[in-house]
Amino acid sequence: MGFFDGIKQAMQMRSEAKKLQAEIEKITVEYSNGGITATARGDMTITSIKIAPETWAEVVSGKKERFETMLFNVISGALKNVKKATQEQMANMMKSGGMSGLFGQ
Repeated sequence: MGFFDGIKQAMQMRSEAKKLQAEIEKITVEYSNGGITATARGDMTITSIKIAPETWAEVVSGKKERFETMLFNVISGALKNVKKATQEQMANMMKSGGMSGLFGQ
C-alpha cells in the first residue's frame, strides 16, 4: 500500500466514523420506574427527566432518600439501555458493510 492509499484509507475511516457517530446520536431510549421517566441519547446524555405529581408528593412528605434512589436507578437504567441499543446499532452497521471493509471483517 502506497502513501496515498494510506491517506485515502484514513480519510475514508474518518468519514465512516462521522457517519457512525451521527447514527448513534439518533438513538434514544426511555426508561421509567416509580413515576420517574428518563430519556437518554446514544451519546450517553440524558435529554429529559419527567416526574409524576404523585412522586413529587412523596418528596414533599419527607421521603427524599427514596426519591433520590429511584431517580438514580432510573437514570442508570436509561443509560444502560441506551448503551445496549448503541452497541447493537454499531454491530449492525459493521455487519452491513458500514465499516467492515476498513477493519478486514
